[in-house]
Amino acid sequence: MTARLSALVVAHNEEAQLADCLATLDFANELVVVLDRCTDGSKAIAERAGAKLIEGAWELEGPRRNAGIDACTGDWVLEVDADERVPEALAQEICARIVDAPYGHFLIPFDNYVGATLVRYGWGGSWGTSATVRLFAKGPDGPTKRWGDQFVHPALELRGQEMWLENRMVHYVDRDISDMLYRLDRYTTAKARDLRASGDIGTLRGNLRRMVSRMWKCYVARRGYREGARGVLIALMAGLYPLLSHLKARLEPGPQDAGED
Repeated sequence: MTARLSALVVAHNEEAQLADCLATLDFANELVVVLDRCTDGSKAIAERAGAKLIEGAWELEGPRRNAGIDACTGDWVLEVDADERVPEALAQEICARIVDAPYGHFLIPFDNYVGATLVRYGWGGSWGTSATVRLFAKGPDGPTKRWGDQFVHPALELRGQEMWLENRMVHYVDRDISDMLYRLDRYTTAKARDLRASGDIGTLRGNLRRMVSRMWKCYVARRGYREGARGVLIALMAGLYPLLSHLKARLEPGPQDAGED
């Protein structure tokens, strides 16, 4: 492989799954781990894996990820979250494709698991993804991917040619339904902060419409019905996401108001 590859993992207290994640990245030329306010054993795990460590505290997800991208020295960067795994077939495809790929970025398809069950259909609406940009060039003109400054689901700035890989990333999304509900609470709290910061939280009527349209898209257009009851659950979470975010932004105090009577 003539092109150098950096594998980047951003972690906050991920000792339960970080070792398994890093073990699938030994094909990369460089391993970079960003440790954001870790108080568990994540640092020791990353050190044992021979990773280059970036430690700090970031309020926003985008700048935290951009700090990791800036620390990578490879010609290409592969972003992997701690709850994701790179199968051997995907690793081989990545190594083969970046040898002569043009300046740009690759979308990688995902296999999403809830517990031990593969749930392939119905994801979307800011509630899981079926494919996203995780492999991108970093040349003299800078990386072809940069993250925005939102609290949750930061916007992406992409440059260069868009390409696709065929093999799938494994993503362990949620352990069970309770874990999924906990994630919904965290995501909507962060999204509410973004809405307050933007000065436009939307309307109740508009977000009720979005709830219905997102549920329909996930269950019907994205074929969530093929997953049975799990497809209903995913569609419900996707629909509730914008509505709960709006209601939290509208009815709950922001951080700057938390101390007021």
